[in-house]
Parts: sequence; C-alpha cells; structure tokens
Amino acid sequence: MLPEIRKILYSTDLSPGSYAALEQALYIAKKTGAEIIILHLVEKLSDDAHFTLQTYLSDSGSRYQLLRQRIKHAQQRLEDSQKHFWQQHPDEEEVRQQIKSIHIAEAYPAEAILKVSQDKGVDLIVMGAHEKGVMHTFLGSVAKNVLGRSRIPMLVVPLPEH
Repeated sequence: MLPEIRKILYSTDLSPGSYAALEQALYIAKKTGAEIIILHLVEKLSDDAHFTLQTYLSDSGSRYQLLRQRIKHAQQRLEDSQKHFWQQHPDEEEVRQQIKSIHIAEAYPAEAILKVSQDKGVDLIVMGAHEKGVMHTFLGSVAKNVLGRSRIPMLVVPLPEH
C-alpha cells in the first residue's frame, strides 16, 4: 500500500523561496486532502547574544519584553506574508481551509522542525530552498540538517526562475 499524506508541515523562513514551497504544499494538500501545519521559527539567540543582552539591559523585565517583541515581530511578518500570498492567489481560497494551524516559536530551526513533525504526526515536510551563494551555505544548512536527520519524507522546493 502506498503511503497516505494526511498532514503536511510547511516550514517557512519568509524568504523568497518560501512562496514556491507554500504553493507546492497547497497543491499536494489539494490533491490529497491533507491538512497543512505552518511553522515559522525565530532562531534562538546565541549565548554571546544573551550575555550582551544581559550586559546592556540589566532589568530582567526589559529583557523579557525585548525577547517577546522578537516573537511578535515574527508573527506580524508571517501574517503580512500570508496576506500577500493570498492576494496573489485569490482563486485558491478553498484550499486555504486546509491550513489547520500556524506555529511560531523561538528555537533552533532544524531541531524544532524535526520535533514538530514528530509531535504532530506529519507525513511530509515541505521547505523552500535558498539562492546559491554566501547565504546558501548558512540558510541552506537548515534544510540539509533536517533532511539528514528526518525519517519523514521531505520536499525541498527550489526558487523558481524569474
């Protein structure tokens, strides 16, 4: 028996390649009836960044507010991105109902993607690829890391040609 796709985890960093990945996730969901879980991550601050934050913001309340603001900013960016996407795809409104949940978290991306995919019982992980060059080495490492460690099938969608 061929495996069914009932749940798709679409992980986005809101880069240009993420739209192409969302289009693929929606296409698969439309064809299979699968639900989509959207995950956007704010990368955790390094120990050095935390130390710097503590050095310059000695008030723990101010530090907490600053860290919360990072999540709020990410949430607003994701909402803006989704709004823009649906404005560009008005004829696909019915498939929008297959988006069942949206998660935003501060975490190390590869670990969080793997954890959410396991916790939610996902059948497919969909991510966008990045442009080649300097940023590819850094940002592409998340997809490579997930691909190398996941036991769940994964679709990495390249940037479309313009």
